[in-house]
Amino acid sequence: MHETIKEIKSKLRLYMNGMISQSMRDKGMDYKLNFGIEYPRIKEIAAEYEPNHELAQALWKENIRECKIMAGLLQPTESFYPEIAEIWIEDMHYPELAEYTVMNLFQRLPYAPDIVFRWMADDREYFQLCGFLLMARLLMKGMKLDEQTEDEFIDQTFTALESESLQIRKAAATALRKFGNRSRNDWKKISKQLSILCKSEKPDISALANETKNDIEYCLQSF
Repeated sequence: MHETIKEIKSKLRLYMNGMISQSMRDKGMDYKLNFGIEYPRIKEIAAEYEPNHELAQALWKENIRECKIMAGLLQPTESFYPEIAEIWIEDMHYPELAEYTVMNLFQRLPYAPDIVFRWMADDREYFQLCGFLLMARLLMKGMKLDEQTEDEFIDQTFTALESESLQIRKAAATALRKFGNRSRNDWKKISKQLSILCKSEKPDISALANETKNDIEYCLQSF
């Protein structure tokens, strides 16, 4: 395993982009090491290896941006238990990592529909962020909500739209778009609350609400 990690790091160094790495550091992404490699290249390197639990866990423990992103690509779902998922989320410090991990791993987890509501309701920022990012992905995949879970989703999402965290607001808005885009009937369920939020006295919240409303209405024109 040590040799495999060493080999991966050597491949990453070949594609290091100093300008991008410095730009990320300037924006506060303070990993121990950041090669500044773009995602398609990371995915390409990961494709050279078979999914492996021990390898993915070892990569995640490295405080290296590209290794952590690659961990989500190489982690098998069957051995990725909820308690491990929570350990990973507790170790997240940058929205980019949350987005890639949700896209590459969390949305494929068999228990994702069961855990998503708990994460969205969690007080911790990155649990909420992963929760709304995951919900958006699940809705895109056709996840069905019964009346109770639908009401819970709408309530939690509108609460999050007024969060102090910009990243949570954006993720909640994305999830709301995916819900409203499904049908005109789903749009009707949220349109009144969203219209009220469009008139918020907080400019950043009203702007996001208007953007979300316009996006949903545009998408529904094709129905």
